Amino acid sequence: NQTKITEFILVGFKSHPGSKFFLSVLFSTMYVVTVVGNVCMILIIRMDSKLHTPMYFFLENLSTLDICYSSVITPRATLAFSLDRRNISYNGCASQMFFFSLFGTTEAFFLAVMAYDRFTAVCNPLLYQVIMNKRLCVYMVMASYLSGCINCTIQTGFTFSLSFCGPKEINHFFCDVAAVMHVSCSDTLINELVMLTLCGSIIVGTALVVFISYGYIIITIAQMPSADSRHQAFSTCSSHMMTICLFFGTVFFMYAQPGAISSPDKSNTISIVYTIVIPMLNPFIYTFRNKEVKGSLKKQLKK
Repeated sequence: NQTKITEFILVGFKSHPGSKFFLSVLFSTMYVVTVVGNVCMILIIRMDSKLHTPMYFFLENLSTLDICYSSVITPRATLAFSLDRRNISYNGCASQMFFFSLFGTTEAFFLAVMAYDRFTAVCNPLLYQVIMNKRLCVYMVMASYLSGCINCTIQTGFTFSLSFCGPKEINHFFCDVAAVMHVSCSDTLINELVMLTLCGSIIVGTALVVFISYGYIIITIAQMPSADSRHQAFSTCSSHMMTICLFFGTVFFMYAQPGAISSPDKSNTISIVYTIVIPMLNPFIYTFRNKEVKGSLKKQLKK
């Protein structure tokens, strides 16, 4: 019976002797950089009227999402490493899984929406403001969160409908779906199929939107007559392409292939990339590779 379990123990990275202090400092530093970097990005966009465009509206929402996404995982993991408090309650584990799945899924849809935005800007520049009007942008953000909410409700509901009668040690540093499912004493075949189908559909579906959008973008850029026009068009997409490669590469490896459930050990290190590293890197990627953001940042610093 699942009521026998009132808490779980997160044992990810526990087998590495002498690593507690290093991981604690590393995770806390990365979290601070994530929050500060994304807050700065939000402030830069809000304070400069020139950045009040659909592209930066999505980027502002992405920064907000990255703060929430990282906050679900990193503070709890840092506490576990620094104070060796690895216990997490049954309800706390369910809550962490729910919000992690919510923000993770929403980010995948955000990246697809941002790819469509870049496709419209490059391939239909004259109609860009008409197509990407404020109402559509708000609807796309709301649809992304709604999709994330549907997925996380199904994933969390299916996972915690299982029986957990021991062992209660989760081989991860947070309550990931696959890791929690691995410690259940129920038959998890249906859950694995649901997870593979849902995650695979979301990852493949959003990735298709990205690839199709960038396929048209590349064709359009290649047909531009001047080198300056090609460089300018490519520079508006390069930051987004870097983020996409990092996010979808690691997430596909974790969730969209058979065997993800059966290999919990390798998931610890890989999970750090999409839960902690990517939210930390996004503000820097979009700042250092974007002339408009760099120009706005310099202007705000002068003030």
